[in-house]
Amino acid sequence: MDALALARWQFAITTVYHFIFVPLTIGLAPLVAGMQTAWVVTQKERWLRLTKFFGKLLLINFALGVVTGIWQEFQFGMAWSEYSRFVGDVFGAPLAMEALAAFFVESVFLGVWIFGWDRVSKKIHLASIWLFALATTLSAFFILAANSWMQHPVGAVYNPETGRAEMESIWAVLTNSTLWAAFPHAVTAAFLTAGTFVAGIAAWWMVRLTRSRKPEHVETARTVYRPAVLVGVWTMIIAGLGVAYTGDVQGKLMFEQQPGKMASAEALCEGEEEAAFSILSVGPLYAGCEDVRHLITIPGLASYLGTGHFSGEESYLPGVYDVQEEYTARYGDVTAAGTPVQYTPPLAITYWSFRLMIGLAAFSVALALAALWLTRKGRVSDNVWLGRLGIIALPMPFAASSFGWIFTEVGRQPWVVAPNPTGIDEIRLLTERGVSTAVPAGVILTSMIVLTVVYAVLAVVWFRLMRRYAIEGVPDVVRDESPEAQDPDDDDRTLSFAY
Repeated sequence: MDALALARWQFAITTVYHFIFVPLTIGLAPLVAGMQTAWVVTQKERWLRLTKFFGKLLLINFALGVVTGIWQEFQFGMAWSEYSRFVGDVFGAPLAMEALAAFFVESVFLGVWIFGWDRVSKKIHLASIWLFALATTLSAFFILAANSWMQHPVGAVYNPETGRAEMESIWAVLTNSTLWAAFPHAVTAAFLTAGTFVAGIAAWWMVRLTRSRKPEHVETARTVYRPAVLVGVWTMIIAGLGVAYTGDVQGKLMFEQQPGKMASAEALCEGEEEAAFSILSVGPLYAGCEDVRHLITIPGLASYLGTGHFSGEESYLPGVYDVQEEYTARYGDVTAAGTPVQYTPPLAITYWSFRLMIGLAAFSVALALAALWLTRKGRVSDNVWLGRLGIIALPMPFAASSFGWIFTEVGRQPWVVAPNPTGIDEIRLLTERGVSTAVPAGVILTSMIVLTVVYAVLAVVWFRLMRRYAIEGVPDVVRDESPEAQDPDDDDRTLSFAY
């Protein structure tokens, strides 16, 4: 394979792997902060036990996310240096803001939260976890600002003398319509992931303890794990509604800005009115859409997702061939190397990633409904299928988020910076022109192999740590370590790691 193919594989592997940790950190941090708030307000021990339990899992996940995320920015200056040269003046600004305004805040206040249980007052300690949670969301905002600019360039001008995009308005970049559609969708998806995570683990523990029939275990299931299940379930319900609404908004905006992405998501060859949404199709999607047969469809739904109309002229959805013809006339039919340009993304990846993104979320819906029914009126459940459903559902929103990210990025192809026909159309960059011209394929291949091996080792470490501490459950005994609860004559306290 050439340098371009290797660089794309390397970035895909490292990015998808890193993104596994992102939604859980964004969603779980506010839930842990909420549990600690409940403890501070009510002084009920169960909330402190849950805070310690899920806080430990949050720290493990965050640490792995930081380690795997650092490499992303290195790749911009190495394998993708031509891309960085073209967009660096714009792209670098939100990344710098993310580091200065978000990541530093995360680091500082997470340190206060980890080491400050017995050093700072309850209110300051509580504020530290809320500031950490806020910073993780702010970090996502700046990262999505950079990515949204790649999807829909705004606030910049093209300098023909330097051949670069140059910043004109950071305000326009931070108020990009694409950003304000993607950001709430990503955040609600993160809360759906975290809610499923909390509900799944708590449901498994509740069933396990209830089935033991020991009074003290049943009491723990009732007073500790059942409240955690309900926290997770209501988070899932609210976040799920948010994901559906924001996804609909994002889909309609995507239709306006990147019609090829919507056409490829449906494997729609020719444009049509009242386009049906395909639930199941068969055929060689990897070779195109000509021989694809849509077996199960919902009439008019694809048109509604793109245009907001089920029928009529307003429901017209352009097909793959229409987009190819329009973009060929606008941007040319060959690359710099003389090869034909395919202006619609790979159909197999976009078609199935779009459906997996939606379909895998159904496990969270099933868990929420089952848990609400089986815990109604103060009950604790010993239904073994609820515990199993909790474990099965737990990884599904992680996978759904990853497939959503794959759809977003692959669906933009062949562009690494997609054109903005209604604005600064001249700021655009084909993916093939973004790869470094100085880094040989052998170097990229070597680094890709090394990173894949290292990330595989880290995956094993992450899974074993998360499994180990999830199986341990909430601590049996916790105590208020805050200065307010300590002996004022005890001056021998040392800085300690709370976990």
